[in-house]
Amino acid sequence: MHRPDPSGESRRSREDAPDVGSSVDGGVGASTSDPLDLTIVIPVLNEAGHLAGCLDAIGSGFARKVVILDSGSTDETRQLARRPGVDWLDFRWNGRFPKKRNWFLREHTPETRWVLFLDADEFLTPDFKQELRRVLPYTGYVGFWLRYSVYFLERKLKGGYPMKKLALFRVGAGEYERIDEDHWSSLDMEVHEHPVLEGPVGSIRSKIDHRDMRGIGSYMAKHAEYASWEAARFLKSAGDPAVRARWTWKQKLKYRLMRTPFAGVVYFFGSYLVYGGWMDGSAGFAFALLKMSYFTQIYCRIRELECKDS
Repeated sequence: MHRPDPSGESRRSREDAPDVGSSVDGGVGASTSDPLDLTIVIPVLNEAGHLAGCLDAIGSGFARKVVILDSGSTDETRQLARRPGVDWLDFRWNGRFPKKRNWFLREHTPETRWVLFLDADEFLTPDFKQELRRVLPYTGYVGFWLRYSVYFLERKLKGGYPMKKLALFRVGAGEYERIDEDHWSSLDMEVHEHPVLEGPVGSIRSKIDHRDMRGIGSYMAKHAEYASWEAARFLKSAGDPAVRARWTWKQKLKYRLMRTPFAGVVYFFGSYLVYGGWMDGSAGFAFALLKMSYFTQIYCRIRELECKDS
């Protein structure tokens, strides 16, 4: 597999990629019954509350292969994964590169043309599946940004920061960016690392439903882990001129804000006012407050790490 320089985000994988959902003709002879030449990989750790719904949403006959990539689940996740056409792989992380997704791409390279990384709390919608059937067999793109409907406090949000991920790409087009961490956190999977791809990238219009049913306690604990990781990554990247030179303008703005105590305030107003969180009433206000808290945590952790190193 060709592995481009993974230390920064590729120019080809920027988020302002064109939409392709309604502009690509399905083609003569397109079949809606044959499985797509696609491997769906679902990384899990104790996902008994989500996995059945995730697999039900994928359904049978949509993708050639479905793989569960487990980090040592102790609940009923394995039993729920015992379905025809669903494979199981065990993963154990040593605290360093590669993490779960890159390990899969390197050690268990899919035989299909495409790979989709899907979290267990992400449910494919009928519109998304139809659009993929229409687009994927005929596209000239090597990857796609995917969009997600966010559910918070048991309701689907109308506004707030949009959720997008570059989670669907051609096998061999690249891998997730390499970040040489050393036990920064217990996060054994790439979360905020983007795939670095060689080739043009598009965007799928139809959304995937992101339904995290673990509750607000899990949400806050998870984002505390993310904040620790983001702070460590920022300090490592900021100290490397070669990495800084490859930052996109969005990354430059984000990291400049993260050095100030105003990052949380900016993200609050962005989520609540600019991106329409106000349309969701009290839930939208609370969601924006949690965004503010998250980026304020990152700032505080950066300062804390800098004090320890000085």
